[in-house]
Order: sequence, then structure tokens, then C-alpha cells
Amino acid sequence: MVRLAVWVLVFGLVSCASPGAREQDAAGKQTEAGPDVPVGIEVGQRAPEILLPDPNGKEIALSSLRGKVVLLDFWAAWCGPCRRENPNIVTQYNRYKDQGFTVYSVSLDLKKEDWVKAIEDDGLVWPNHVSDLKFWYSEPAEEYRIEAIPASFLLDENGVIIARDLRGPELASYLSELFRN
Repeated sequence: MVRLAVWVLVFGLVSCASPGAREQDAAGKQTEAGPDVPVGIEVGQRAPEILLPDPNGKEIALSSLRGKVVLLDFWAAWCGPCRRENPNIVTQYNRYKDQGFTVYSVSLDLKKEDWVKAIEDDGLVWPNHVSDLKFWYSEPAEEYRIEAIPASFLLDENGVIIARDLRGPELASYLSELFRN
């Protein structure tokens, strides 16, 4: 009888705590990230805001993509490994864009012409390309402690980091599991 009472008490506490730890997004879907998720660059933390201009000068906020799974990708036109990874990112974007996946590309280029040419040459068709053209001195690169590129952060629909530095088959496999219904 004591075990039953303990089980009921534990179950009651867990079931009471769980709804309080969840919130609903704009579509009414239950989400795990509450307002008190800390901002940071580690898995389980909400990604710091980035607000930078696209090639046309229009500022795009990372937070404007909430509601989508986002690959936050730090790269540059001059980065060989980045350019070799771009075809994989394009493949994953095309595969999952209709399921709520997008890419937010932060370029560490210095010259706008090089950046724009690489976007065109590599067929980077998503609309979220941003840069302050400050090379390694870019504010987001400093805030995210980028020491080498390519570097990436996979964000859930709430802007919470769920994985870091997934490339090639690892990215494909992770997205396949994530979007499996």
C-alpha cells in the first residue's frame, strides 16, 4: 500500500510538472522550450540573435525563422571545405524545405562580389544569406565563438540548438530522423 501511495505521489508530481514545462507555438503545437531557456551556443540553449543584411541590404533576423528547423551555417566564399559542403546543404535544403527546414547562411567574406558569386556558383537557393563583410571580426562569429569554418548549429522550431557541426552524411542522417513522421 505504501508503494502504491508513493507511485501515485510521484506520478502526480511528474504529470503536474510536465505541462508547466511546455508551451504552445503559434500553431498551437506543444513545444519543449519555455521562455526561460538560456541563450547560449551549446546544445539545449537558445541561439543568440543575429541581425545582418542580405546581399540587397535587407536585414534578416535569425529569430524571424522561428517555427522552422534552421541550419545556421557559418561559411565563406574563400573556404574550400565550406564550398565542398555546400552541395550537401543544397541537397538537404531541397529535400526538407517543404517540411519546415531552412538555412540561415552567415558569410565571413570581406568582399560582397565574392560572397554573391559563391551563392550563385554553388546554387545556394535559400533566401537567408547574410553578412556584415567583416571576415573573422563579424559580431556573430565572435558571439558564436567561431574559430574555424565551416561551422554550423542546427536549431529547432523554437531557436534552441539541437546539434552542432553536422556535415555530410551526419547532417543527412540527423535530418532524416528529425523529419521522419
